[in-house]
Amino acid sequence: MVDHSFTDLTLAALYDTLNPWGPGDDFYLGLVREARSVLDIGCGTGRLLRRARTEGHRGRLMGLDPAAAMLVQARQAQPDGVEWVLGDTRVRRWDGEFDLVVMTGHAFQELVGDEEIRSCLRAVRAALGANGRFVFETRNPAARAWERWTPDRVYDITDADGTPVRVRHEVQGDGLSGGRVRFTETYEGDGWDAPRISPSVLRFLDNDALRDFLSDAGLNVVAQYGDWQRGPLTPASPEIVTVAERAL
Repeated sequence: MVDHSFTDLTLAALYDTLNPWGPGDDFYLGLVREARSVLDIGCGTGRLLRRARTEGHRGRLMGLDPAAAMLVQARQAQPDGVEWVLGDTRVRRWDGEFDLVVMTGHAFQELVGDEEIRSCLRAVRAALGANGRFVFETRNPAARAWERWTPDRVYDITDADGTPVRVRHEVQGDGLSGGRVRFTETYEGDGWDAPRISPSVLRFLDNDALRDFLSDAGLNVVAQYGDWQRGPLTPASPEIVTVAERAL
């Protein structure tokens, strides 16, 4: 469940610039505001929980991430009382401690194996308290987002030292294969000795398969949306945003 691009301290420092706050962050922030205790799995730089705490959230906030470099970023700007935990759901366990568990930024898609998915969902169910909710999103495979991840789409950003950095993506092979998309992210900075190239794999599940995994883990789907405005889920929707709860 590691985005290998961001195990590097230099690249981790670029994450929030490359992925600016957007409608998805607003969606999750609204949920966090209403929950007394929140676990953010794959929290990255921790900006969701940091924002909630800065705005006055007084409950328990915990961010879990397997990439130490990302948690370095989280801790550098840490408001009082946010817990940052290094690891993943395979080695960390909770027992009914959270009102809300989230996986944002398409972190769920970094679970590429069936057993990885099952293990994570079992841990989520165990972490949820009575009436707790699990909320996450995954890209709708029918929207074929990977077809837009082409080398000609270059993202120009600037690091903390003012160095221009160019980022591009390139899908490997024919795109979707076995429900997975393999691609590389290439980072080039002025004055760097060489580009930094990071291979990644993402899992694309259709909604039927997604619901089967949730059901097998003892989680019931209570709502699904196709976008961040809570629009209906349709075959053309870019996202599958899912709200689930513990089955009785």
